[in-house]
Amino acid sequence: MAIPPQSGPAATSAAAGLAAVSTWRWLAVAAPHLAALAIMLATEVDFSARFGFLLTWAFLNCFWIALLRRPALSGALSLTLVVVLILLSRLKHDIAQMTANFVDLMVIDRDTAAFLFTIFPDLRWSVIAAALVTLPLMAALWWLDPFRFRRLPSLACALGCLVGLVGYSMAFPEEAWRGYFDDGYVSKFARSGVTAVSDFLQYGYMESDAVADGHLKTPLVNSCHPTRQLPNIILIHDESSFDIRLADGVKVPAGYGSHFKSFDGKARKFLAEGNGGPSWFTEYNVLAGLSSRSFGRFAYFVTRIASGRVERGLPLSLRRCGYNTLSLYPAFGAFMGARNFQLTTGIQHFYDAQDLGASEIEPDSFFYDKALGLMSKHSSSSPLFTFVYLSANHFPWEPRFRPDLMPTWRDTGNGPVVDEYLRRQAMSVSDYAAFIASLKKQFPGKPFLIVRYGDHQPEFSPHLLDPGLDQAGIGKKLERYDPRYFATYYAIDAVNFAPVASPAVMDTIDGPYLPLVIQEAAGVPLDPSFTEQKEIMLRCQGLFYGCKSGAEARRFNSLLIDAGLIQGL
Repeated sequence: MAIPPQSGPAATSAAAGLAAVSTWRWLAVAAPHLAALAIMLATEVDFSARFGFLLTWAFLNCFWIALLRRPALSGALSLTLVVVLILLSRLKHDIAQMTANFVDLMVIDRDTAAFLFTIFPDLRWSVIAAALVTLPLMAALWWLDPFRFRRLPSLACALGCLVGLVGYSMAFPEEAWRGYFDDGYVSKFARSGVTAVSDFLQYGYMESDAVADGHLKTPLVNSCHPTRQLPNIILIHDESSFDIRLADGVKVPAGYGSHFKSFDGKARKFLAEGNGGPSWFTEYNVLAGLSSRSFGRFAYFVTRIASGRVERGLPLSLRRCGYNTLSLYPAFGAFMGARNFQLTTGIQHFYDAQDLGASEIEPDSFFYDKALGLMSKHSSSSPLFTFVYLSANHFPWEPRFRPDLMPTWRDTGNGPVVDEYLRRQAMSVSDYAAFIASLKKQFPGKPFLIVRYGDHQPEFSPHLLDPGLDQAGIGKKLERYDPRYFATYYAIDAVNFAPVASPAVMDTIDGPYLPLVIQEAAGVPLDPSFTEQKEIMLRCQGLFYGCKSGAEARRFNSLLIDAGLIQGL
């Protein structure tokens, strides 16, 4: 039975109450859109980016309305996703200098969550608290929302926005270098979704030929027959180190440059595949002996993707010849899937920052001392491979790192960042000399081959190399892989051992060839995959991915897939 209409003061009061409820309901619908507009204006920097944001926002709203029919709740859910994306993107940029993109979702794994909860121990409780607050709010919006939209038109709207987003992403493809800018979080994420899915459908995670010319023999476990005593091998990851004299006008201290020379007095170049930050690109190069560039736009996630899939590399080859293998890592093992990746490539004993008792950044002497301690526990019946990952020269260079160290240091007048960088390099030289002296003292008569390399140039190097270029100009040079931006060094030293002469020990090499150089200098018999790679190296004169526009790398990847050394890519 319908309630008869009221009249008089009571009716006026009821009408006012209904109007107040209606106002709150309208605000519930409008508030998420107003908030999204403010976020767009604050985070998206140009018309193209804002257009992408609007398409993404419309798609999210139409998608949720098609499911729930309630625009207020749909707006709130869309706003929640946008805010979470921006917060995670800023967090990722703080840690890895790159904003979030769609590939983060494609390769999300347990290591990612473990890493976040390790470095932010209160994050778990923050997530729970946010859920306890959000769920009642969502329930209130469900009740307050006065509108009900039809599902079919909403679904058509979502599909139309998706088509528009695809067209927009194709017309204005995201330039890879913009991923390092701390802005445009939503538009960049949306565009990366279109391009990442497109690339994945075309060639998967990694480029390889459909059919390989030739094949590799699967190496037998006991097929290694060295003709001489094999040395212990120490591989040193020299963080952000390169010969800064590549840039004009930089003042360096007296004697600068000797650290980049090998036992024979030669200074050799190492062409890394990253600039400014992604140490894990080079980690992949020197352990797997392969190119991160083969992964295209998935390269940023190379160690996470390769974990459990790329079962080929330097440690595995050395284990075939009787080596034991260990690694000292300066961060949490879950970072970029480092622990699982290194175990996949043949590392038997992996020690991360927590295992070693390391703080955020430690001087090189900390890791050298830890390495000496672990090496002393190793049985002398078999040779040992030790991977020492240094971190003292990691950014930022604005603060003075450990002012108590290098008390006699005097700045050379380049500006605070460059002078602090040079100071840390001087610390590295001193700590390395002390390490070699300790090696000789603790292991008298034992043979050692020591190989050092700079994993990438520091993030400020492009501005030193090309001071007249703006960020866009530098970004384009990085995208074209200008070798000036990627050249560091590699050096070979020895204790109680004479490195073996080999044509593979070239003056300039691409990063993926370093495992081959190490085995040749140590006199380790090569397995079939490294034998094939040596032929590529010699005919391409030290280039790998850059040889024949990637054709040699694609063919080699295909050979490894056919041999079962790469799976699932």
